[in-house]
Amino acid sequence: MAAVTHQAQVIELGGNRSVEAANDHELLAAIRDGDEAAFQEIVRRYRNPITNFVYRMIDDYDRAVELTQETFIRVYTSASRYQANYSFSTYIYRIATNLAISELRKRKRRKVVSLFSPFTDDNGEPVELDPPDSNPLQDEALIENERRQAVTRAIMSLPEKYRVAIVLRDVEGHSYDRIAEVLELSEGTVKSRINRARNLLKEKLSAYI
Repeated sequence: MAAVTHQAQVIELGGNRSVEAANDHELLAAIRDGDEAAFQEIVRRYRNPITNFVYRMIDDYDRAVELTQETFIRVYTSASRYQANYSFSTYIYRIATNLAISELRKRKRRKVVSLFSPFTDDNGEPVELDPPDSNPLQDEALIENERRQAVTRAIMSLPEKYRVAIVLRDVEGHSYDRIAEVLELSEGTVKSRINRARNLLKEKLSAYI
């Protein structure tokens, strides 16, 4: 029975190509025709990257999972309106970015952080960041864990326009032109924001460098 279903999907995607072999645009075309297997393949390809991206943006894994699910729901419900003017990855990251930013705004985290301001918690209260213990006998794994936590907190303290740019570039590894497409900005503006974000992070993490 499963074999019959799989064969149907091969035919629906055209010729001898399987769902796994289809490119993203072909999958979206199949989704428009109600192909559930094509939708599941899109989910398989992008679930982990999108979840990781949203998590880096909002620092809440459970909520990141929920927003990732919402991202795919929007992909599915808007499949009939999808236009292949740019890559699908740009399209889905744009949806996820908008959802993440909306979440941040709901939490009232849209706060400009000056170069020398302290970190803040979820309630906007100042949180001082203690420098790492310089004791040479301290466990290296603990030091590395402290460093990772400091980086996460520093990223979360950035204004959203800098945070999304630096996460897309330095965490997700996207190219400048791809980020410009996702954020619908000029490449020059993207580079400027990333440079600003890096300078902010450098100041905040000076004790760990």
